[in-house]
Amino acid sequence: MNNLKNKSTLMLAVLAVAISSLLSACHSEEKEKQEKSQEEQQQEAVETPSVQLVPVKKGKLSTAVTIPGELIPYQQVDLYAKVNSYVKKLLVDIGSEVHQGQLLVVLEAPEINSQLAGAQSRIKQQEAIYFASKATYDRLVSTSKTPGTVSLNDLEQAEAKKNSDLANVEAAKSAYREVSANLAYLEIRAPFDGVITSRNVNLGAYVGPGGKNADPLFTLQDQKRLRLVVSIPEVSTGSLSNKSEVNFTVKALPNQKFTAQVKRMAGALDEKLRSERLEMDVYNKDKKLLPHMFAEVNVPLPGGDSTFVVPKTAVVTSTEKVFVIRVVNHKAQWVDAKKGFSAGDMIEVFGDLKADDQLVKAASDEIRDGSTVKDK
Repeated sequence: MNNLKNKSTLMLAVLAVAISSLLSACHSEEKEKQEKSQEEQQQEAVETPSVQLVPVKKGKLSTAVTIPGELIPYQQVDLYAKVNSYVKKLLVDIGSEVHQGQLLVVLEAPEINSQLAGAQSRIKQQEAIYFASKATYDRLVSTSKTPGTVSLNDLEQAEAKKNSDLANVEAAKSAYREVSANLAYLEIRAPFDGVITSRNVNLGAYVGPGGKNADPLFTLQDQKRLRLVVSIPEVSTGSLSNKSEVNFTVKALPNQKFTAQVKRMAGALDEKLRSERLEMDVYNKDKKLLPHMFAEVNVPLPGGDSTFVVPKTAVVTSTEKVFVIRVVNHKAQWVDAKKGFSAGDMIEVFGDLKADDQLVKAASDEIRDGSTVKDK
């Protein structure tokens, strides 16, 4: 009887162990399936990233470019002596404000006075010869009224001599006017209102016609009106107009901002700099600004109405190319793009795009062309 009980107990123990082993195996297999399922889900999540999409919209961006510029005088002239002479009087100096027509310097050339006296003497000489030939002609004309007294040939010869002597008188007067004109060059006057900014002569100095290596007597600048000159890069020239207004600052007055309007555009690119020259008129009545100051110029560049505008994060600049990622039926498509103006967090793009195309907002080259993506 005891043996029978012992056998029953042993069988129950074996059965319990077998059932426990079976349950443990089932549980282990189910756990492996769950872990495998989780791994597959995680891998699928990695391979299929979730992205936020933004539509392509047409818009207009206005931006600006800051470039260096230079203030130059509206008018500037170097004044030279026209004739060889000596400085007799200096009536202005550096910093003198002058007006148009004002006498600046008086020169002296004694030889011109001698030439003028000689020219005047030649006029009197030719006039005397002319008066003699004219008197001869008049007498012949009077005598010729009596038939047979004067031949026609003698009368014609006397008339030709009179006319020739009259021409010589006019030539002598012309030579006198030529010498007289040189006297006007001995007085140098201001061609316009301005300020004398340089003086290179002193009293008694010998001066002559301006040459390549000769210094001018004076430099005169119009400082009440300046030209602000800038060179706009080729990429930015398409948005400019002569109605644009620019802001600029100078280092000497860092807390002040000045404005000027575009007045002149070159209409062509400089061959060396590949840029277009712009000029703005700056009125400088208080003379705070000085000629040849450098300025930081803020030039507005208005955008066009027919451009596509997207967030900057949607444009990828990789080692391969510049592109945006368009999503069609949950598939990523790389679309080549060119950048335009940018303002804030938005940028213009040009490429094979259409309005309302869906682009990845935070794009990167990790989202490969043709890969599957999940929309948020």
